[in-house]
Parts: sequence; C-alpha cells; structure tokens
Amino acid sequence: MIIYKSDSEIQAIRAANQVVARILVELAEKVRPGITTLELDRYAEKRTHELGALPAFKGYRGFPASLCTSLNEEIVHGIPSKRKLKGGDILSIDFGTIVDGFYGDAAITCPVGKIASDAQRLITVAEESFYRGIEKAVPGNRIGDISAAVQAYVESQGFSVIRNFVGHGIGFSLHEEPQVPNFGLPGHGPKIKPGMVLAIEPMIAAGDWDVEVLADNWTAVTRDRSLSAHHEHTIAVTEDGPQILSVLNDKEGRTALKELLHA
Repeated sequence: MIIYKSDSEIQAIRAANQVVARILVELAEKVRPGITTLELDRYAEKRTHELGALPAFKGYRGFPASLCTSLNEEIVHGIPSKRKLKGGDILSIDFGTIVDGFYGDAAITCPVGKIASDAQRLITVAEESFYRGIEKAVPGNRIGDISAAVQAYVESQGFSVIRNFVGHGIGFSLHEEPQVPNFGLPGHGPKIKPGMVLAIEPMIAAGDWDVEVLADNWTAVTRDRSLSAHHEHTIAVTEDGPQILSVLNDKEGRTALKELLHA
C-alpha cells in the first residue's frame, strides 16, 4: 500500500534528509587517497548523533554499518572496512538517517583523487539520469515514466542499468511502496500523485547489468567487474511537481557537492 504524506509529514521527512545531505557533503570532502571506508563510516555515525539523528542503515536487516560504501565494481551495500582508497577509484556512498521517526536516504558517487575520463563520465551519467527521472515525477504520470526516462538516458550513453535493485517509497519506514525501478515502460505502474515520497536511485554500470553478491551476503558487484555508479535523492511529489528533499537548502551546499562529484 502506498502511503501518501501530508505537507507537515513531508517537512518532517525533509528534516531527516537535510541531515543526510549535510553529512554527504562532509563525507565527499573527506574522500581522498589513503582514507579508509571505515573511517568514513565512523565519521558519519558520529556526525549523525551530533545532528540529533539516528543512522537508518545500522542494524537494518542486520547490516553492520551506518554507511554503504561501494568501491569501483561494487554496486551497492558495500560494508565499510580498513581498506584504503586509492587514486583513480570511485566510491559510492549510500546513507540514511532517522529524525523523530521519519527517514531520509540519498547516495552519491565520488571520485578518489584524479580518475579516468570514462569513470567520470559514468558518475556524471548516473547523476543526470536521476534528473531525467524526476522530470517525470509529476501528478498524472506513472512510475514507469520515471523508470523509462532513466533507462533511456543511461542506455543512450552506452551504459547499462542495474535491474536487481530499485528505488522505493520512503518516509515512515526506510522502504515503502511503491518500488521505483530504473528500467521499464512508460505508462505502466502506479499513478503518480501528490503526497508520494520516493527515493529514486539509478545504479548503472559501464559493462553488463548482471549482478553477483559476494560472500559477505551484502556487497553486490557487477558480474563482469565493470565500474558502477549510484546516485539517489529522496523527492516529494507536489501539485507543482517534484521537490528534492535531500539537497541542502543553501545554495553554497548544493554547489559544494556538485564540485566534489566532478573532479
């Protein structure tokens, strides 16, 4: 069942997402050769508590960390560890918080030092595909219109869309209905209505979209070990169109994140 949110509930969900947004900017500033993903995780958890929130992922279905840190061919659900980042890597960071019982969720893919132009293009296409998707998140359209827009753009750029993982409703829980695939047909799926709050999250690969889950039972990688990128925001559907809840309200914050993702 899809849960439609009131204006006041959307504002509460926005508050959780503003914590996510702030910490993602701070994490992106820390991503550099030599730092470990465990250090990033510890920083994120500390800042979450400082900002009056709780980490949404830690303990969720047994996940052991506050961040998902997915490196290079890892798509999603990578577990932070003592491995050090190297120049040329790309790192996807997926992060969620809980504030007063409401959930926020977003993800970015960061360059580590100087990266190859093909890797940067993958990051850019993942980000742009999100914006192509939310253009369709307007009342009267259907979820499949979002899905088809993401898929069409990604494939037009020579990349593939991961099909094993999808976006989702969010707000009172981390994962709610409806599912929001990153592939599909326009005109299909639930009708988009005001009050929907959705986490739209394209995950794309430089090679094939087939997935393998590693022995830790969490980390999903591309089966052909091609690079993968992930870009996610939580949005609210309004009568006037979509509002992104997980970008900083201040222009400086938005600009800072944009610059950090484009080395």
